[in-house]
Amino acid sequence: MYKIAITGLGVVSPAGQGKVGFWQNIQTGQSFMSPITRFDAAAYPSQIAGQIEELAAKHISPRLLKKLDRFSVLALAASEDALQDAGLDLTQHDPYISGVFLGNALGGWLYAETELRDLYVEGRDGVSPYNASAWFPAAPQGQVSIRYRIKGYSKTVVADKASALIAIDHAARIVDRGKLTFALAGGTEAPVTPYAMLCCSTEGGLSPGPYRPFDKERNGFVVGEGAAVVVLETADTARQRGAEIYGFVTGFGTTCDGTHRILPDVGGEGLAQAIRFALATAKYNPEDIDYICADGVATELGDISEARAIRTVFGDRADQVPVSAPKSMYGHLLGAAGAVELVGTVMAMQGGMIPPTINHRFHDPECNLDLVLDEGRRADIGKALVIARGRGGVNAVMAVERS
Repeated sequence: MYKIAITGLGVVSPAGQGKVGFWQNIQTGQSFMSPITRFDAAAYPSQIAGQIEELAAKHISPRLLKKLDRFSVLALAASEDALQDAGLDLTQHDPYISGVFLGNALGGWLYAETELRDLYVEGRDGVSPYNASAWFPAAPQGQVSIRYRIKGYSKTVVADKASALIAIDHAARIVDRGKLTFALAGGTEAPVTPYAMLCCSTEGGLSPGPYRPFDKERNGFVVGEGAAVVVLETADTARQRGAEIYGFVTGFGTTCDGTHRILPDVGGEGLAQAIRFALATAKYNPEDIDYICADGVATELGDISEARAIRTVFGDRADQVPVSAPKSMYGHLLGAAGAVELVGTVMAMQGGMIPPTINHRFHDPECNLDLVLDEGRRADIGKALVIARGRGGVNAVMAVERS
């Protein structure tokens, strides 16, 4: 068991930047999707996405912006928000006691697509020398490290949609072992580009909209862009420096279904086992859980297998455990999804309100759960689970509790 304090929350999403704006918006039950206008998306299964129209990143110089893909910019913005929220200036600490742990699924394709086009049109001299570092999946981790003089053990995780939760767990374990005092952990993704959307569409899960998890007429997910980063430290360290503790990361479980290169196990047994591992690590019983923030990918196999996994673990009590998929409002942020949902869950604990799943019209008897639909529900949330699942049957479940 570990119990690592969450002392800073940073989020940049289609539903708002900063914990306050994000939280206020996801309680409303409205959609933050918009038509894609950055490129011609007519040939894609989905022509809408969760997009960030105005990004506040004043601390990033115009000179540096030219060297970065959007997914690094989003990570820097979320990291700045998290550190300010935690009241933490890492430059005043030994640089070797802090680390960065970030997940993503696709890397930086906005930058890469542009430069590869130039390569074939203009030749090698037309390619920016920054391309090799800008698109690479570890670029956000490197940029955050440079920005805040972070030189301790750090890691980038690429595990499709499960990436961010795995990164946060890794950070929590390293802090728990005393190898780091502070960790920035989360995920970032900027998939609203032609090639990134093509990668998503080959999965067969993109929806033309609306995004309707657990609905009988679901037809896939809608992508979104954004990032979320949390500051992790021990409770003792947080109290010594007078930091506010929002909650604790207390357990984690991850498994692989091992049944298909893309699709999950129809019975949800792999996910069920990941839930059991998370509960066991946190030393919780199923009856201790007050809320489940679901993966809610809105494919038939994805939703049904997730519902079966929850019912396998919780039995008849699955009828009383509230479940929602807030990403139906702002899109599936792929490798960043778990981090954004963790921030939302912590805010739900603080605010006593479960954010809803929207766009639901038709009940699916295969997804017979206590779904929070259309509008938020008042609830006293002491302990919760956050679920993220990736292609190929990667399952990640994080246990979190209120401070």
